[in-house]
Amino acid sequence: MQRESDLRIGSVVIDCIMFDEMLAFWQEALHYSPRRPAKDGWVVLGDPAGRNTNVSLNQVSVSEKLMGRNWLHFDLYTEDQEGEVERLLKIGATRHRQTYEGGEDFVVLEDPDGNLFCVVQTRKP
Repeated sequence: MQRESDLRIGSVVIDCIMFDEMLAFWQEALHYSPRRPAKDGWVVLGDPAGRNTNVSLNQVSVSEKLMGRNWLHFDLYTEDQEGEVERLLKIGATRHRQTYEGGEDFVVLEDPDGNLFCVVQTRKP
């Protein structure tokens, strides 16, 4: 029996080199606001009405641009990260060779074609 999933697209993440310019552009283009102030090259922009998917900006180095990495990826939000990761692995996802520093609320996976996506835990401990 297949269990019901609460997995949903919470954010589309854009990797960028020119973080400040990208932040100004996407805020103006979408009329979105930061959920929290930008910090260490990361920000989540949200629809003030709360109706649409977030857009997040992640600053990367120029050398990362040359590595052939994805420039856009989904952050999938769930209250059951462990269960969803297990389910996604069973249907064809694989774990990405991500190094974690500890305390992250996300797990990086790859779809069958090698595209990266994150599974983000939304339920607070």
